[in-house]
Amino acid sequence: MCGVSAGRIPAAYAASGRRALRVTVVAAAGFYLFRYGLDSPVAATYALFGTVALGGLSKIPGTGRQRAVVVLHVLPVCWLLVVIGTYLSVRTWSAVTGMFVIGFALAFSAVGGPRPAGAAPGLQLLYILPSFPPYDPGSLGERLIGTTTGLALFIAAEALILPGPAPPSYQERAARAAHTAARCATLLAAPPHALTGADVRAGHEAGHALRSLTVPEAERPAGPGRRDRALSHTGLATRTLLNRLTQPPATPGDPPGPAVTAVLQAVARLATATESCLAAGTSPVASYQELVTARAHLAALSAAPGATDGTGPAVDFPPAELRWHAAVLEIADAALAMATAADLAVRGRHTSVEVAPERFWYARARAPSLWWHRIRGHAERRSVFFQNAVRIAMALTAARLVAGVDTLPHGFWAMLATLTLTRTTMDETWSTIRRALAGTLAGALVTAGTLILVGADTAVYAIVLPLWMLVAFTVGPVKGVGWAQGMFTVLVALVFAQLAAPTWQLAEVRMLDVLVGSAIGAVFGLLAWPRGAHDELRRAVAGLLRRAAEIVVATSASVAGGGAAAAPPAATGHRSLQHAVILAESAYAQFQSEPTPFGGRRRVALPEVDWQATLMAGHHTLWGSERLLEPPLTGLGPAAAESAGGLGDRVAGRMLLVSAALDPGGDTPTASVPSLDPTQAGSAAEPPGAPRLYYATVSWLGSLMTDLSRIARGGPGP
Repeated sequence: MCGVSAGRIPAAYAASGRRALRVTVVAAAGFYLFRYGLDSPVAATYALFGTVALGGLSKIPGTGRQRAVVVLHVLPVCWLLVVIGTYLSVRTWSAVTGMFVIGFALAFSAVGGPRPAGAAPGLQLLYILPSFPPYDPGSLGERLIGTTTGLALFIAAEALILPGPAPPSYQERAARAAHTAARCATLLAAPPHALTGADVRAGHEAGHALRSLTVPEAERPAGPGRRDRALSHTGLATRTLLNRLTQPPATPGDPPGPAVTAVLQAVARLATATESCLAAGTSPVASYQELVTARAHLAALSAAPGATDGTGPAVDFPPAELRWHAAVLEIADAALAMATAADLAVRGRHTSVEVAPERFWYARARAPSLWWHRIRGHAERRSVFFQNAVRIAMALTAARLVAGVDTLPHGFWAMLATLTLTRTTMDETWSTIRRALAGTLAGALVTAGTLILVGADTAVYAIVLPLWMLVAFTVGPVKGVGWAQGMFTVLVALVFAQLAAPTWQLAEVRMLDVLVGSAIGAVFGLLAWPRGAHDELRRAVAGLLRRAAEIVVATSASVAGGGAAAAPPAATGHRSLQHAVILAESAYAQFQSEPTPFGGRRRVALPEVDWQATLMAGHHTLWGSERLLEPPLTGLGPAAAESAGGLGDRVAGRMLLVSAALDPGGDTPTASVPSLDPTQAGSAAEPPGAPRLYYATVSWLGSLMTDLSRIARGGPGP
């Protein structure tokens, strides 16, 4: 069933049927209008295949209305592709060159998020279609009319015919999570200053609902624009806040002081204001300023100068109270980041709260700059988006070259096979090709029998086409690539039989073209990064942890020395880690979309590893380092400095151990990801009279050790 479980079969068929109905109605209407009503076979072909391209081949996520908006936005691109394909097709060398350039650009547009990625295959088809005979630039007007008519009807159908219910948006999910955070903070601020098991589970579930794997693809804030970046930042900050709130800051029986309680109450009010901001657009600025004031008071109280040499506590707070201070200051930072990101997502550049330019670097940037930042970040061979674009561009270019040089009959089908059957891993490509060839062979036999029996009676083909199209687009996506290729083979025969005199050799040509296209896809699947995101995910995560370890060591040394040791500058160490996080996130996103290779084994990726925890460790390293290095830095006493520095070295060492186990190019066995005990972060003897900065450092390093323990264990939760 191609991964569709028995319990989901009715829902899968229902969703596929709704989409098939829209595609069938529009494709058949456009085709019959031009073929039989206006006697324009060229416009009929483009009306049908334009609809099939954006409605059948493309996998644009979202509801019908959301997809209609996407198609409306890419309509000018469709016109441009038809024009360029028409004029470049007259010579093989220009068609091949254009195929590589445009194929790469369209595939690389996936860096823009799920919607551009979903539309890219259909746009590829709209360039492929005019790249084959007849090479007739004089028919460009008919081609554009057919394409425009088909897509205009398709936009209307997507918006009006069974558009489907809209799932909760990511913004709504974040609002609900902020509501849960407000409740948790309220409970911590009131006696007995602890959460119940049910509250902890609710916090974990609210954070889990913000993970990308639990969010429908159309609702994921994955684009390069300011709003998507801010929403993603909101989700990450809210998850961090929930994680901090559900971890007890101190042992039972150690109540917080009034300053800590005031901060927790302000956190609860700010979380409620953030919920209102996300739900209704109201400004959280008043609650934000209240928390800023309460946090500054607690930080000053906790770090008030005691002894000038920094050897004693700031004031006579017991260690339990200082632990509360460190934990609650982290909670406050996460709440402030959440509110800022939420306001930025809702109000854009007109945000009403103070925006830290280091953490929210994208706040004042314009859209072209943000797109350029995203493109530049992935324009390297380690980016899976770059790898995919190179792979598909080379495969399509080779297919176009073979079709042009050998005058392959119906070479369009060979390129379509290359486009639809090339996968990101060699195992997956080979498995797909085997099923596709089996399905195509079955479809070719059905096609040959149909053409022999019916002959040139186009009325029969005209009657059967919409019925077969409805069945093919309903069953194919659910049953898998074999069924899809077989039914599509019959479908194209029904179309071309109405455009030219049909013979049974049409089925033979279809089989030959699919075989050629599959072979080309297999070759480039083998030559160009045959293991897809598997190795890249491990390599990217290993690099992320190595850079995080460097920042941990430098930050701990800087804290221990009171700023005398050089921390990694924002322009080098932090920026390098940010880039590593971006690459790891993109590799993780592709890894999740790649099914397990045939045989049920992932030979290069470790299923017991919680990859999400590695990304959280990268973000926690960045945020914690920035927070601890805020001036002014007061030095620790000798005992506290030695303890903090040693603890940082220990956590960094653990990061390097995990990094070595995950790196596919290292000597460490892949199955030896060390199982870590998060309590080891605080195993050093607690120095007497340590100041708040020491406890803040220990709290940060402890959270990183918890992340590392989740990486090794596979992580708690669903």
